[in-house]
Amino acid sequence: MLEKALTGDRRYWSWVAVLLVVIGVGACCYLRQLQTGLGITGMSRDVSWGFYIAQFTFLVGVAASAVMVVLPYYLHDVKAFGKLTILGELLAISAVTMCLLFIVADLGQPQRMLNIVLHPTPHSILFWDMVVLNGYLILNVVISRATLLARRRDEAPPAWVRPVVWLSILWAISIHTVTAFIYSGLAARPFWLTAILAPRFLASAFSSGPALLILLCLILKRFSRFDPGDEAISKVAVIVTYAMAINVFFILMELFTALYSDIPEHLEHFRYLFAGLEGHSRLVPWMWGSIALAVVALALLVNPVTRRNPRTLALACVAVFASIWIDKGLGMVVTGFVPNPLGEITEYWPTLPEVLISLGVYAIGALMVTGFYRIALAERGEVGRP
Repeated sequence: MLEKALTGDRRYWSWVAVLLVVIGVGACCYLRQLQTGLGITGMSRDVSWGFYIAQFTFLVGVAASAVMVVLPYYLHDVKAFGKLTILGELLAISAVTMCLLFIVADLGQPQRMLNIVLHPTPHSILFWDMVVLNGYLILNVVISRATLLARRRDEAPPAWVRPVVWLSILWAISIHTVTAFIYSGLAARPFWLTAILAPRFLASAFSSGPALLILLCLILKRFSRFDPGDEAISKVAVIVTYAMAINVFFILMELFTALYSDIPEHLEHFRYLFAGLEGHSRLVPWMWGSIALAVVALALLVNPVTRRNPRTLALACVAVFASIWIDKGLGMVVTGFVPNPLGEITEYWPTLPEVLISLGVYAIGALMVTGFYRIALAERGEVGRP
């Protein structure tokens, strides 16, 4: 099957070439980081988790979101999602791979990963995060490979695939729940110390991931003969609408609790995020931008007319994805460290090498999605212009 990813027209290879260049630049920056250490990043003693872990947190949600097309198709027999399930599973594989790469980048020395394998500590949430992430990756690889092989032989997937899919549905929820527990279990970080963090993570995942899947489907429909069907896109758009509305509701609940209780240790983090604290306000414009994008997205999604229009739906999905990326991929992790438990403020901002390494990881994910989707479409005979 892999040979199908090695054929394509000029546009395909131009896109692959761009991704390879970005990966090469990121790899060079990573080699420099290996030589000089994490001092080339913006992280410090007070802010020990930065852009890498923020991207990991965001992408875990993208990976978990595959369940939103897999579950209706396999558990509720929603035939409209037939063409979307394999795309969701392949997107999950790429997203989990990027998650693992961001963890490697954050560790500084990659051999440190062996510590969690050679010296397992089951009472540690990080240990279980490793288990669920790698388990979810293996499950999606097994399911997608079996599905593609069955499609090549023009047969139904083998019977053993269905119980594995059911297991993957539960596993998808676990990966983002366990990730949320990493944060909400830290008593010294009031910003994360909330029981609603896991549901909030899941709501954001079930809106950003399907929004990205819609965008990918619209791109494939534009540049190939793939057509997921209007009904499938419409149903996923409804899922994005409800999930985004719930995500915004959870954020408002967090804000009400912080503002009304007026507990300084909790409120100061939100002040830093939305108004600035003692002259430090680097994230303020970003967070207000996230709010504006969320409002625009909901306005377009709640209205059935704009939600069913491909152009405005694409705009809404971009707004959803960007809004949640700013919230989770920029603000969520960093704000937990500002101010620190002693009340001191150390602002963080990613350095250029840090950003280039991150772009390299995203380019690897994009390259995987490109190759995987090329294979999936080739198996259906849907490659090429419509």
